[in-house]
Amino acid sequence: MGKVLNFGELLLRICPDVEGNWLKENNLPFFVGGAELNVATALALWKIPSAYLTALPDNSLTEQLVGYVKGLAIDTTAIQYTGERVGLYYLHQGKDLKNAGVIYDRSGSSFATLQTGTINWDVVLKDVSWFHFSAICPAVSLAAAEVCLEALKEASARNITISVDLNYRAKLWKYGKEPIDILPGLVQYCDVVMGNLWAAEKMLGIPVPEGLVEADQKELYLEQSAASSRELIARFPECKVVANTFRFDEQEGVRYYSTLFSEDELLVSKQYSAKNIINKVGSGDCYMAGLIYGFYQDQPAEEIIEFATAAAFSKLFVAGDATTVEASQVKEKVRNYED
Repeated sequence: MGKVLNFGELLLRICPDVEGNWLKENNLPFFVGGAELNVATALALWKIPSAYLTALPDNSLTEQLVGYVKGLAIDTTAIQYTGERVGLYYLHQGKDLKNAGVIYDRSGSSFATLQTGTINWDVVLKDVSWFHFSAICPAVSLAAAEVCLEALKEASARNITISVDLNYRAKLWKYGKEPIDILPGLVQYCDVVMGNLWAAEKMLGIPVPEGLVEADQKELYLEQSAASSRELIARFPECKVVANTFRFDEQEGVRYYSTLFSEDELLVSKQYSAKNIINKVGSGDCYMAGLIYGFYQDQPAEEIIEFATAAAFSKLFVAGDATTVEASQVKEKVRNYED
């Protein structure tokens, strides 16, 4: 098997505290991240050959960032050095990327201004057997969406397995296109699709019945997961696997489980709950990494879904954007949180 190439924007997450003490203390915490880098980091930690394709400006800050990524045992040879700046976003500590308080500063970044026809795909895709991206990539700019499509066509032509995480970020998609205008043209190339019922509805037009959230019944969620997965595979015949995650933020804490649909069978993971967590950022990326980890090694579907779910839940207790939990420790870390 070849490398897993993860394509997306490297970001700096700036984390002011909610109370505003960072102003008095002259101290503003930050983390290096980006959805696809989080996936690449987890895979490298779990000893899967992991590579990263992004665009960064050619300057001294980039040298430090690339050195940091290399130090995570991630292959950085595919990185494109172009453009003027690194993308940023601001998020109060402990909050979720879906939170209304997120502030993006990504316009005009090196990744957002990346152009088609500038990447040597013969070089970049050499020795690659799996290509991963997320729906955040085409949300950044029309140019990024066009490069994303170019990448998928090139990967597909080389029979490389392709996966996508249907991350929806309402505060992106500011260039005159809606997700439904772009994502179907990308997902048609994908073998593995991960997301949730509502992202599939928003981005692919897979309908979710009214009142499903209000009913809040697990049995109904599972029925809809099977129905949505079947519909997705029917619309996009290249797709062989659909994974849906269910994370509910409640007064008592967080409740988490997932489904995996393949070969017309719906598998349901164990359910985990916790009253207190540290950080919501990157749990979905960790789940995606868990899926790739399992399929890359041809593990049974039951084993794949349980590992991916446990990995995602364990990420809720890690402060940074990417997991630091070794593959051998994942299930043990969450054992006490099983419902």
